[in-house]
Amino acid sequence: MNEILDIFRSHKGYAFLKTLKQKGVHVDQIRKLLNDGIIEKIKPGLYKLVDIPISAQQGMIDICLAMPRAVICLHSALSYYELTTTVPVIIMAALPRNSKPVKIFYPPVQVFKFSDQYYYHGIKKVNTEFGTLRIYDIEKTLVDCFRFRKKLGEDVAREGLKNYLSQSNYDLNKLIQYAKKGRAYQIMKPYLEALIIS
Repeated sequence: MNEILDIFRSHKGYAFLKTLKQKGVHVDQIRKLLNDGIIEKIKPGLYKLVDIPISAQQGMIDICLAMPRAVICLHSALSYYELTTTVPVIIMAALPRNSKPVKIFYPPVQVFKFSDQYYYHGIKKVNTEFGTLRIYDIEKTLVDCFRFRKKLGEDVAREGLKNYLSQSNYDLNKLIQYAKKGRAYQIMKPYLEALIIS
């Protein structure tokens, strides 16, 4: 049993079914680990140790591992950057429009399909001790929140923008460039003018 757990630990607490089988682990052994609550299924063919140390971004990392093209976005990204006082109950992730859906058992996720012109810009990779987190940068996140303001709530987008502009290192030029690319500049302009003048 310890040899199986070592496989998980050598992959930051995760293991794909294919890897386990290649190492000689039988399906019955995996089933026993599941039933004993030692591992849990994230999606078909991907498992993780239940007792690995939890980071604040653990659910986001799980999503990025389960869906290799997923990028954390919208309210979840706002929360990561500490630009919102509300904590989203579901992780929001973007995928290219032509991606096939993946059934995720845990954590709860809401997938947004972005067209190529919106998906590929502003992706950054954050390496953590538990895996790589793919997330949109702050300015792209804010623009997307205004693009999806009817789904998120306009108050979420406004709060994020207000908190961003209260920071000393905000990049207004970058934000405006993203807003123009994302066809959200006219929507954001009145808020920008009001917040910068006030």
